[in-house]
Formats: sequence, structure tokens, C-alpha cells
Amino acid sequence: MSETIYVIQPVEDDRTKVLHEEIVSLIESAGAEYAGTIYQTIREINPATYIGEGKLAELKERLDGLDVTVLFNGELSPSQTLNISKALDDRKVIDRTTLILDIFALRAESSEGKIQVELAQLKYLYPRLKGKGEALSRLGGGIGTRGPGETKLETDRRHIRNRIRSLEEKLKETEKRRAMQVERRKKDRVMTIALVGYTNTGKSTLLNHLTGADVFVKNALFATLDPTARGFEIESVPFLLVDTVGFLQSLPHHLIEAFKSTLESAMNCDLALIVCDGSGAYEMQLQTTLSTLEEMGFSAPYLVVMNKCDLVESTEAFPKDAVCISAANDLGLETLKRRIFEKLRDNFVLATLTIPYEKMAQYSAIRSYCTEQNVTYTDGGAEVKVVIPSIYAEKFTPFFRNSGP
Repeated sequence: MSETIYVIQPVEDDRTKVLHEEIVSLIESAGAEYAGTIYQTIREINPATYIGEGKLAELKERLDGLDVTVLFNGELSPSQTLNISKALDDRKVIDRTTLILDIFALRAESSEGKIQVELAQLKYLYPRLKGKGEALSRLGGGIGTRGPGETKLETDRRHIRNRIRSLEEKLKETEKRRAMQVERRKKDRVMTIALVGYTNTGKSTLLNHLTGADVFVKNALFATLDPTARGFEIESVPFLLVDTVGFLQSLPHHLIEAFKSTLESAMNCDLALIVCDGSGAYEMQLQTTLSTLEEMGFSAPYLVVMNKCDLVESTEAFPKDAVCISAANDLGLETLKRRIFEKLRDNFVLATLTIPYEKMAQYSAIRSYCTEQNVTYTDGGAEVKVVIPSIYAEKFTPFFRNSGP
């Protein structure tokens, strides 16, 4: 039987409606059931219970007889979590971060993803360990049994510190392997395009339709957690398309840090496609994505891609240079490919090289700097169609016959 969640929703500003819709989607993505919401206008944060005693008493009365977990749509301190729980007859109380971590634990499939999730969970949990027994039980785990949960909370703080150190060492090893993959891509001269953006905007669907891949797609937040890379071509030029974990409004900083190594594989890209849901709150999605990328020091060029445009009546309000598509219906994908090609056109040279047999050794010395697409042998030598990164084009000048897209 799935867990039932009752939400405390702070009323802050014009984001309240979007934040509430998001938390309901997160609850559903975690496999739980949404029971209802109590809204609270917060003029001054109560350091002990975040919301006032009167609202807590009202919530206690409303929950009387219900078997529910209380979810605060924000971030609570350890003491606030315990105090709210105590005021609500020792009900289980979790916050937004705990729920997101629970979903991360559900979605992680790669060894690196699982390490990052457990590490983030333990680092979030560690400062919340106060005493033993019931207090720890109320803090343990997420909404289910995934991740550290109560079983690991039965161990002492020293064990958790040791586990954190062990996971950090394992993560360093996986980061080294990921860095080697990035270097290999650079060595192979394959241009990388990263799919970034808000969670559940259709990034995985777009990857599938551009590359012919069969990546898991689900209408749920954080359906894709581990990065996925697939190759595809535009005008016979090879590219690598990388899908990444989606962003979320008010995603806690330490969660971004936890997945930084995963995201960096995409951040080292030649071009980013920022995918937004054109039928949803696309302005907020775009702003959230841009601010998160800025926080990570992202500096690559990007294209804004408005997905699900088949569900909107007009696209006039979209950003001026946005590419309008419907990935699920293959609408606008040829336009998107053309815009990608134009955006990256200065990064490479398409050329046909004429290489006399007596100069094969000279060509072999620089061959690793290009990608060969086709080789035709003639009486006088070889005709080679190549893609050359612009920074290396001068090396091939003696062999140019003609060039251009």
C-alpha cells in the first residue's frame, strides 16, 4: 500500500501555485498518494516550528483520524522537523528535499547515480541525527523504504561518517572515469550537444526521436536521473547527444552539488539545448534552468527549444529565437537540426581532400585531427571526405580540393 501525503504549502508569492502543482507531481512520481493541502501565509518564520502554533493546532485537528505523512513544501531544520512531528501526535514529517532525494533513490540505476543519491541522503540526514529511538525514526528515510531509511539510522554517527567518506572515495573514482570519457570525446573530435532543462519537459523523448534510441520515457518528474549519450548525424556530420537529470524550482544547492559530477559530463558540451514545456510554465522553467546553469559556471552557447508546441494555440509569446517542436510527434525536428547545424557550423570544416599516394605519410601524421566520412581510391591517390574541427583546418590546407557544407 502506498504512503499517503498531506501537504503544508507556504504562501510566499506568485510562485505558490506552481510550487504546489510541482509538489503534487513529485508525490505522484514517488509512488505516493496526495491527500490534501493546508495553506499558510508566512509573515515571520517561527524558529521552532516554522509555522505558527495556531496553524499547527488547525492542522492537527484536520488530520485527526487520518493515517498520513505530513510534507512541508520547503526546507525544514532538524529541530523544526522534530517539533512539528511532536505537535502532530508524532506523525512522520518530511520536507521537499527529503521527497526529492527519495525520488532520486528510486530513479538511480547506474553505480555512480546510486552513490551520489546515497551520499546526498546521508549528508542531509547526518546533521538531523539527534538522540536515538523515536526521534530518529521520525527523521528516517523518505516516504518509502529507499535509501538509508530507518535500518541505517540504527547505527551510530561514526558509522555514518565512515560511510560518507567511503562513498566520497568511490565517487572520486567514478569522476576520474567520467573525466576520461570527456577527454576521449575531445580526442575523437565529436561535438557534444547537451539536453538540459526542467524535469519532465520531454528531453528523453527528444533524444529518442533525434537519435533513434530507446531511452526510458515516463510522464513523471526525474524519470531520467543518470545521463545518457547517443550518437546521431546532421548532414553526415557526427554529433553526440547527452541527456541529463532535469532541474526543478528551488532545487536545494547541496543537491546540485551532489550531482555536479554527472552534470559536468554534459556541461563540457559544444552546444546546449534548453528544453521547455511550451504548454506549461515555460518562463519559469527557462529562468530556473538558466540560473542553475549560471550557478554551475556554464558558458557554452545554447538554443531554447519549446517542446509540446502541438498543445498550444499560439507561439507568439515564446522567446524570439526559440525553436518550436513537438518531439513526440516529430514536428519541427528538421528545423531544430538545421538550427543546431548553423549554431555549430563555425566549429568545423566539411572538405574533400585529395591525397597523392606519395604524400600518404604526411596525411597519416595529421589524420587523427579529422573524422573521415568516405574514402575513394583513384590512380593518383585518395579522395577523402572529412569533418575537420576549425582549429585544425590549417593543417590540411595542402590537401584541400573543395570545402563547404
